[in-house]
Amino acid sequence: MRAEDEREMMSQTLQVEYIQTAGEIGALLLESHLIKSLNPIFNVRLRRLRKLCTLQIEAKGNGLMPVIVSGKDLGLGQVDGLYGLFSSAHSAQSKLRELSDQHRLCLGLLGLEKMSQRGCFGLQVKTCLGACVGLEQRDIHDQRLMAALADLKVHAWPFSGAIDLIEQCDSWTQRHRIQDWRYLSTSCSKTGSLQVSVQQSFDLDTYKILVKPIMLGTARIELLENH
Repeated sequence: MRAEDEREMMSQTLQVEYIQTAGEIGALLLESHLIKSLNPIFNVRLRRLRKLCTLQIEAKGNGLMPVIVSGKDLGLGQVDGLYGLFSSAHSAQSKLRELSDQHRLCLGLLGLEKMSQRGCFGLQVKTCLGACVGLEQRDIHDQRLMAALADLKVHAWPFSGAIDLIEQCDSWTQRHRIQDWRYLSTSCSKTGSLQVSVQQSFDLDTYKILVKPIMLGTARIELLENH
């Protein structure tokens, strides 16, 4: 938030309320949920992105090519083989160009430019190792492509059903119910209350909050296979 926006927000503040959570994950989930529900004018970063796209690897000719596809049709967070979550096709293309520069990948084989018999433009300026004209084996190029995409992997939900992610603070506990990376609800032993989310589809911010603690096994979870 810009300093001038922060000053304006503070000048309009009449009352401050807070909700105590049992841990950081609960605080982040609650913040994201409230922002999407209330649409505060000073916080646009966590507002819901209605459309997301991703990269899917397809076999093209004798090799692999990343194809930009709509996340709406793919079951984001439920299927493997997807890389990156982007707000637009343009941002996905920008990321591919960045990876091309970092790993000397061929823009033509990434589907970002047309190739002639002389190969891609990157070959002419020596940023491509020549897979487009046979100077580099295509499978070697594709191995480097997949290595470059590894950090962008969109993890499929690793459980067969819902889980409770449990956080404890002193003698009280909160249980966050999650399924397919969707935040469903939070129950609190201290207040006896149940916070219910209306999240019906994959949400980028919720995924970012949950993916590391769940995939790295640092979160305390309870499987709810029959939920």
